[in-house]
Amino acid sequence: MGIINVTPDSFSDGGKYFDPLSAQRRASKLIDEGADVIDIGAQSTRPMSEELEIEEELRRLKPALISIRKAHPDSIISVDTFNSEVADLALSIGANWINDISGGRRDPHILKIVAESRCPFVLTHSRGTSQTMDQLTSYKDVTNDVYLGLLRRTDEALKAGVKPEQIIWDPGLGFAKTTEQNLILLNEIETLSSKEFPILLGPSRKRFIGSVLKKSNLNSRIWGTAAIACRSASTNISMLRVHDVGPIYQTLQMAMAISKY
Repeated sequence: MGIINVTPDSFSDGGKYFDPLSAQRRASKLIDEGADVIDIGAQSTRPMSEELEIEEELRRLKPALISIRKAHPDSIISVDTFNSEVADLALSIGANWINDISGGRRDPHILKIVAESRCPFVLTHSRGTSQTMDQLTSYKDVTNDVYLGLLRRTDEALKAGVKPEQIIWDPGLGFAKTTEQNLILLNEIETLSSKEFPILLGPSRKRFIGSVLKKSNLNSRIWGTAAIACRSASTNISMLRVHDVGPIYQTLQMAMAISKY
């Protein structure tokens, strides 16, 4: 899954793809490099980011989504949003998946939208909001607590009519988790990947990688992301969500080739 943020303030690529043509060109590059899914987001979810009004999120998202869909009619496009109104419009103009970092917690009606559309739904473990998540990192057992949290959100999705085959789990690396907790989750990822839902990981360039490597420059975190790609290849992780599709795709290809022997 290749990331395109049509925002001025995303932690890694804010402002780069704000223009619809720039977003379209970026999508083309990511697809050429090996992306199976393009994930477009118009709302930054980095720690301490300000939340948008729905109208502004739509204003940013719609032109980019239309432009990318026109250029790539057969590609899978995911929209990263926790707002049901945004999800509804996105699906009506060409999105194939919804990727909700709150797993339906922030706007429960999004579960009905997903159920009615029968689209794939990335259901992420998170706590609080961008403003509060760094204060919500208390866990008894982070891996088990994340698992139970995903189960709770899954139960709500199923009650709303979402089918099990639509659901993809994302343990939410970086969302209400310390560096140590993210590393524990990655070390124990088989606990989640052995369950009935496919697992998506979103480690790309994240703060905990910078903390481990002592790299404040986001572009210097690619090797840490690649290490997590290798870890993913050794277990049955279904998808990685990354900025640097080309290098990470090659890393995965090599790591998976080795893991066959």
